[in-house]
Amino acid sequence: MTDFETRRVVMVDTQVRPQDVTKFPIIAAMLAVPRENFVPEAAREAAYVGGNLSLAPRRVVLEARSFAKILDAVEVVPGETVLDLGIGLGYSSAVLAEMGMLVTGVEEDRAMAEAATEKLAGLVMVVCGPLATGAAERGPYDIILVQGGVEAMPPVLLAQLKEGGRIGAIFMEGALGIARIGHKLDGKINWRFCFNATAPVLPGFEAPRGFVL
Repeated sequence: MTDFETRRVVMVDTQVRPQDVTKFPIIAAMLAVPRENFVPEAAREAAYVGGNLSLAPRRVVLEARSFAKILDAVEVVPGETVLDLGIGLGYSSAVLAEMGMLVTGVEEDRAMAEAATEKLAGLVMVVCGPLATGAAERGPYDIILVQGGVEAMPPVLLAQLKEGGRIGAIFMEGALGIARIGHKLDGKINWRFCFNATAPVLPGFEAPRGFVL
């Protein structure tokens, strides 16, 4: 194995499997996708280190632990449609495509969107536009995933989730965060606690700020 392949195995064995993520499709996809190809060139050597990996201000590749646990909790099924928000250079979408999902990835940074389009080579439909508006023209979706922190979930995104669909996101309250999984039933989202996690709040997902007199 190459050095990066060895690091990928170590990442899965030390950051993913110990978190009770044992579903074979998740393990296999994370072993197959070269994470080092989806980070800035200067960060390739840090691609498999634990923790969120910075892409730009307020933008990260989620740590392997958090990403894998969210995938596990939303119970992805091959062939389902996924709206992947804040894909950066495309790592999360590449893993989802490897798992057999039909992925629409949204990225609002044009340079990153163009790089992701090239790296994903037709495996994923990449849409360049505001993360908080999603891609309604390709929905509704079985699953929505948010690759960053959320204070408030835009209603326009929830409307793009199918009845019976699932959504996964990390909700931030100050420095503390909780990953939650939502299920859409009778047009409403029922959220449940999943695990503690943290990520910078994405543009467009901030809570409304009240006026101070």
